[in-house]
Amino acid sequence: MTLRKTAGYLWNPISLVGLLLAFVATGLIIAFLAMEAITGFEHPYIGLLVYFAFPGMLIVGLLLVPVGAWRVRQQRRTVTPEEIPLYPRLDFNDPHKRHLFIFFVLASVIFVLIVSIASILGFEFTESTTFCGELCHTVMTPEHTAWSNSPHARVKCVECHVGPGAEWYVKAKISGLRQVWAVATHSYPTPIETPIENLRPARDTCEHCHWPEKFYAGRQKVFYHYAPNKENTPREVNLLINIGGTPKSPHAKGIHWHIGTEVYYIANDKKRLEIPYIAVKQKDGSFLEYMSTEKPLTKEQIATAKKRLMDCTDCHNRPTHIYRSPGQEMDEHIVSNKIDAALPYIKKIGVELLEKPYKTKAEAHAAIAAGIPDYYAKNYPEVAKQKGAAINQAVDQIKDIYSRNFFPEMKVTWNTYPNHIGHFYTPGCFRCHDGKHKATNGRVISKDCNMCHTVIGQKQENIPAGKEVKQFVHPVDIGDEIMKTNCSDCHSAGGEDVPGGGKH
Repeated sequence: MTLRKTAGYLWNPISLVGLLLAFVATGLIIAFLAMEAITGFEHPYIGLLVYFAFPGMLIVGLLLVPVGAWRVRQQRRTVTPEEIPLYPRLDFNDPHKRHLFIFFVLASVIFVLIVSIASILGFEFTESTTFCGELCHTVMTPEHTAWSNSPHARVKCVECHVGPGAEWYVKAKISGLRQVWAVATHSYPTPIETPIENLRPARDTCEHCHWPEKFYAGRQKVFYHYAPNKENTPREVNLLINIGGTPKSPHAKGIHWHIGTEVYYIANDKKRLEIPYIAVKQKDGSFLEYMSTEKPLTKEQIATAKKRLMDCTDCHNRPTHIYRSPGQEMDEHIVSNKIDAALPYIKKIGVELLEKPYKTKAEAHAAIAAGIPDYYAKNYPEVAKQKGAAINQAVDQIKDIYSRNFFPEMKVTWNTYPNHIGHFYTPGCFRCHDGKHKATNGRVISKDCNMCHTVIGQKQENIPAGKEVKQFVHPVDIGDEIMKTNCSDCHSAGGEDVPGGGKH
């Protein structure tokens, strides 16, 4: 009789729906986890279901069961209050109640285990690059694609954007909720704005791997370029990059001197491209202030402006989400033999096709697939016959270049986000090292190229074979403009690396 009464409490629409939800959710969790373990198949939306939707469904279902039972019990109690007490009686001497209690304990243990496992796996899922990069696929496609092809492709997003510790984890999840809302309501900006506000200082994240005390002194790098002419004439610049030794050493020199010294600056714009004020901490604790001679700030402006302490990300602002110009991509593909340098004007044609505005990636791919073969069929029919395979390979490679650096849906192109490393396409180093920041004692922040790199050698048409080069030689003689004009003033168009700079 007691068993029948208890079962009767559960025989109601609310409890039955709850039981159905709980059983279905449990089955789906087990089934999907088994499928993932057996097949190794992973998908961001499956993770969203297994670690969030199904556990939530299980919890809601289990909550509905007692809610429905309580509702039925209250309805019955209003009819016969003398038979049904206000609170249930728990008597372990009653075999039925004892068995019911044991069942409840066992069911609770199983429930806690399932939810705990789902919670742990859910936490791991939210820390994964799949969650960060693929769940909101339209919004994050540009950054996830760039990350996938970067030197940090094996570093999780959270290792840089969150780092260790509960405080920043909570901040990241709160920020994530706002981002989820923006995606759900399609209120996100296109393109996504940078730099990220309130990003954790690089000293808490980057330096966990890039240990400043172990910075090395220099690195050799060869830059390969090809002219946009019929022969795709090669040039190369062999440089020793003066990275610098231990920043805390009293003799530290080179680029990483900035990390061993406290440098504060004021930027006039959000992207930190225009820097009119710099303050460098001296050994005696005082600050030496440098002011732009072209756009100086008043004392009041300096006092009220937000001063930023320089860290890794002020130069390495795109350490992972790297987009490359069409010219640079074509150069790298030609030097690696992915694109045949024997194809006349391939550098020029490739860059021109990549730079055209397209509404969709499909439209761009179609234009590239048609444009390159058509050019050779019309202008070099013999080349089209003899090098058909090379032309088709060039088409595939240039389409791939577009896919990695252009994202029409998010209004992102290779130059949407300025990269402060170097100075070829953006002001970069020359934001401060422009020869136009002067201190009160007369010192000027130098624009001397040899501060950051030393020319080991150069190969190009206007340098005689065998001649030793100690200073960078421009492809054509531009006189003292090489010191007066920034490289990016001509090359920021992104296109072809042509004599005299600018876009051909």
